[in-house]
Amino acid sequence: MLPLFVLLIHYLPLPLALGHYDICKSWVTSDDGPSWEYYACQPKSMVMKEYAIIKVDPPGITCGDPSEYFCTHENPYLCSDECDASTPDLAHPSSHMVDKDEEGLATYWQSVTWKRYPEPLVANITMSWNKTIELTDDIVVTFEYGRPTVMMLEKSLDYGRSWHPYQYYADDCIEAFGMTPKKVVNLIASNITRVLCTEEYSRWAGSKKEKNVLFEVRERFAIFAGPDLRKMENLYTRMESTKGLKDFFTLTNLRLRLLRPALGGTYVQRDNLRKYFYAISNIEVTARCKCNLHANACNFRDGALQCECEHNTTGQDCGRCKKSFRNRSWRSGSYTPIPHGSPNACAASGSALGNCECYGHSSRCSFIDFLNVVTCVSCKHNTRGQHCQHCRLGFYRNVSAELDDENVCIQCNCNQHGSEHERCNETGDCVCRPGATGTKCDECLLGYHWRQGCHSNVCDDELLICQNGGTCHQGQRCICSSGFKGSLCQDAKCDSTHRNCDSASSTMVMSILLLVCTLLLSLEGI
Repeated sequence: MLPLFVLLIHYLPLPLALGHYDICKSWVTSDDGPSWEYYACQPKSMVMKEYAIIKVDPPGITCGDPSEYFCTHENPYLCSDECDASTPDLAHPSSHMVDKDEEGLATYWQSVTWKRYPEPLVANITMSWNKTIELTDDIVVTFEYGRPTVMMLEKSLDYGRSWHPYQYYADDCIEAFGMTPKKVVNLIASNITRVLCTEEYSRWAGSKKEKNVLFEVRERFAIFAGPDLRKMENLYTRMESTKGLKDFFTLTNLRLRLLRPALGGTYVQRDNLRKYFYAISNIEVTARCKCNLHANACNFRDGALQCECEHNTTGQDCGRCKKSFRNRSWRSGSYTPIPHGSPNACAASGSALGNCECYGHSSRCSFIDFLNVVTCVSCKHNTRGQHCQHCRLGFYRNVSAELDDENVCIQCNCNQHGSEHERCNETGDCVCRPGATGTKCDECLLGYHWRQGCHSNVCDDELLICQNGGTCHQGQRCICSSGFKGSLCQDAKCDSTHRNCDSASSTMVMSILLLVCTLLLSLEGI
């Protein structure tokens, strides 16, 4: 029985088994003082299908619009299965190729049957990432109801403008492509990048048995790294010395061209074309972001994968030097010399340590020994933070400027009367007090007026809320008519000129006078 650790190493996916080039820099102390030591670095591998954009063509090749019935090779004349795009349980959209199957139920994309499509039945599946990536493991395509008898895999290095063959697949390579069939395991170092045609994945084996079609990356790696991939340093060395090797595993797009469906081990039965179609439940692409050995992290931001660039580089692929670090032309990092490689970091003219690590906003750094961290001192240009990478309170990040730009931080300019404080969010919007509005809180909502800030209207001419004949002045106060007072002219005046102090007193006096008159009239009657 194999020891546990041997089993773990054997079954670990390639990205987890590799620990090379995962650190970009380290703070070291020498006789010349503390300084950064840079290394070539690269991100970890990821499952790329969740970031992929899927496109299927030609139009109308996906089944379900209109709905149609299909049958399988196991029961070729029991065509009771239905594809209907208007019914979720019967729909098979392209998104099902990259989604997560739940409760063991496989979801899959499916094409129309040969019954509904002119001969030949051809479909193209394109995956794009808007990002250059580097393959680190096998590409695995899982078919339901049988693997195609003829297909090919293509790649693009220029975002789909041009395409190059990656591998051909056929049940008869000579007939389909005029190529002698070969296997990757038979390749050698001198022809490791050769494009092959293989018959291994196209011959009929029963739809419930063999479902996967592979593009073998690991076997090509093994030519240099050994069968267990334990000598990856040999592969990395060859990546630098063998022309075209690094580019062979690099791409921006993948395209799967389906040229003839599974036939069920027989010739095409034209009396029952409903059993011929394509169905894909999963496309597994394991790769890392290409960051030119200038980043060890890659994150999904603003709808795309972005390298978190180090070595004073910038760009989606860390493919250029930052504005203030162009003393020499940009270069990709190098895997050699082993084990740390060459970072080929961008440098500024006469740059000191502080300039390199503070994005040009400070020229001095201090080292906190017990924390083992370096901190920029006296950040300029309204920046703050350990590396002057954040904006001071009262400023926000200028998204159109790079971190080393003097105008990277913009003042919030919040109105001191309309805003809660001088701080704003990352888009420059201030936090407004009640009644205030606008990006800078310098406007008033309906029902409020500006007077060193926004105040609710005392009166409103349209609503005529000033009482007893009062008039509204600029929505701010009521001008009352003679004899009344109050913010809405609701109270009667009570002074030497106006004896009826309030409506309640007047009513009481009138009631008393009426009572006296009634008594006098009753006495006269006696």
